[in-house]
Amino acid sequence: MPVEMTRARFDELVGDALDRLPTEFANAMNNVVVLVEDTHPEDPELLGLYEGIALTERDHTYSGVLPDTITIFRDPLLAMCEDEEDVVEEVAITVVHEIAHHFGIDDEKLHELGWG
Repeated sequence: MPVEMTRARFDELVGDALDRLPTEFANAMNNVVVLVEDTHPEDPELLGLYEGIALTERDHTYSGVLPDTITIFRDPLLAMCEDEEDVVEEVAITVVHEIAHHFGIDDEKLHELGWG
C-alpha cells in the first residue's frame, strides 16, 4: 500500500532535498528547473527523469535554449515506500540521481557510486 502524503508535503521533501545539496553543486547548476509530476505518461514506474543538455556537453554554441528539466514522479516513489522516512530517503536519492545527470554522470557511474 502506498504511503499517503499530500502534494504539498511531497513538494516540500523535494525542496528539502535540493536545499541539502552542497553549495558548490547548487551554485554550479545552470539553466535547470525541478518539477514534480504524479507519474510519467509512458513509464508509470519511473522515479525521476532528466531532460536536457548536460553541463559536460555544453559548448560555445549553447545559448537561447529552454531550461533543462528534472522531473520527480510522486506516485511511484510513494508506492515503493513503507513510511514517510522511506519517502524522505528515496526522494533525496532520486533528486541527487537526476542532478548527477545534469552534471554529465551516467547511470553506470551512479550505480558504482551507490546512487543507482
